Amino acid sequence: MTKKTVASDVNPTGLSRRTLLGAAAAVTGALAARDARAATPTAAAPGAFALEEATVAELRAGLESGKHTARGLTEAYLERIRALDRTGDLPLCSVIELNPDALTLADALDAERKAKGARGPLHGIPVLIKDNIATADKMQTTAGSLALVGAVPPRDAFIVERLRAAGAVLLGKTNLSEWANFRSTHSMSGWSGRGGLCRNPYALDRTPSGSSSGSGAATAASFCAVSVGTETDGSIVSPASACALVGLKPTVGLVSRAGIIPISSTQDTAGPMTRTVADAAALLSVLAGEDPRDAATAAGKGRAHPDYTKFLDLQGLKGARIGVPRERFFGYHPATDAVVERALEVMKAQGAVLVDPVVLPNLAKLDEPELEVMLYEFKAGLEAWLAQLGEGAPVRTLADLIAFNEKNREREMPYFGQELLLQAQKKGPLTDTAYKKALAACRRYSRAEGLDAVMNKHKLDALVAPTQAPAGPIDLVLGDHWLGSSSTPAAVSGYPTLTVPAGDVYGLPVGVSFLGRAWSESVLLKLAYAYEQASHARRKPGFVRSVDLRGA
Repeated sequence: MTKKTVASDVNPTGLSRRTLLGAAAAVTGALAARDARAATPTAAAPGAFALEEATVAELRAGLESGKHTARGLTEAYLERIRALDRTGDLPLCSVIELNPDALTLADALDAERKAKGARGPLHGIPVLIKDNIATADKMQTTAGSLALVGAVPPRDAFIVERLRAAGAVLLGKTNLSEWANFRSTHSMSGWSGRGGLCRNPYALDRTPSGSSSGSGAATAASFCAVSVGTETDGSIVSPASACALVGLKPTVGLVSRAGIIPISSTQDTAGPMTRTVADAAALLSVLAGEDPRDAATAAGKGRAHPDYTKFLDLQGLKGARIGVPRERFFGYHPATDAVVERALEVMKAQGAVLVDPVVLPNLAKLDEPELEVMLYEFKAGLEAWLAQLGEGAPVRTLADLIAFNEKNREREMPYFGQELLLQAQKKGPLTDTAYKKALAACRRYSRAEGLDAVMNKHKLDALVAPTQAPAGPIDLVLGDHWLGSSSTPAAVSGYPTLTVPAGDVYGLPVGVSFLGRAWSESVLLKLAYAYEQASHARRKPGFVRSVDLRGA
């Protein structure tokens, strides 16, 4: 396969970048009609795939032994994406763009391995990243918005530099909830103007959640070895739970945000989305590190570990003190609660000490100040991002973006509006008293009078709660339907949280989340690994049209 063939074949929309804007109207307009048609249950069903569910360790061993080559792995994942991602009446639409240079990169890595050996722990392993993470190559960085088509970031994101240095093959970029789900109060997770509607591979009429929707769906579907998502509040752990993945939202400052389209400077982070805890540990080892371009990483200096896999321990739950905050996190969905109760029994059988219940105070006090902080920080951060794109950027300010969406309403707002953008536009600078007051409240109620308080009081290693209820149906009219979420305390505090598959409800995955203290990723990985290995709750997706609710 030649480079020219790859460049044309791997574009998941079937459109060149020159024609993407004009064709997007037809693509978006066809979504509603396509969604109304009955799906062929087996239209997107995968056949046998040698790399299905393959782990980083397995792929690395194959590369070292000569069983695999970087080109072979890259070709295999590209073929799987071409076969499954944009086919059938209910296409997955998890990949927004594939790297036209993927095979060229793979060939270079194979030659380098032969001449010098592996450059790093991901040498030759294909990775997908979310389309709000900058790459200074032939791919675009748009956050799913048509407004950024053609805008070229000046350099790679810091984590992309680290992935390249580790030897990863950047396979492409994943679809997402447009603007990382910070556009509308009635949004539909997984939809973007550029990428269309992403679906859940466990049931194609269900949401993959968001905003790292494509990273979740693509990784679950074995379109890559591992992927990178981003989170402000729930955007890694929510799609990970919905797609039966391990999702790790690190402590803010452990992983650089430089080169990632921002929402909130106090809450944003990137993190691993993988099929196993061991893969999450391996990917975090590459992503974590201090970056002069992101001041938040100065606080993490000396805290990043070069190899998080060394903390994986089959006996990791023995003696661990696990708090169970039932208030606000349980009681939304009985079947989800039942799955998590079984997970708690597994943890107890593995030697964990359950402190049940514990009270996580002041949760209700976080809702309003969190949104206020995000509105202020989004405006400031986005305008700084747009400014560094240069004179050729299609939009230069938040006001420009709002105007673009209005001008292109049929393509950008066929299902929901831009209420959050309008609210953010009304905000002033980060010196405003209202912003400072809201930020102080967030830090107080999420940290000293929140997670730190309950962890210290009960001498806990972690809290455990349902990540969320199973994935809701895709609703083009009313938007997302979600019951419960445990992401907010970790999101607002900036502390880590990790979700791991716990089971399913009528075939829809459910995750359980471990929440920890700042910089406790090693602890959470240890606990989650021990649980994962004792429970083996993950199962691969079936790409079925809908869940079977007979007998429900």
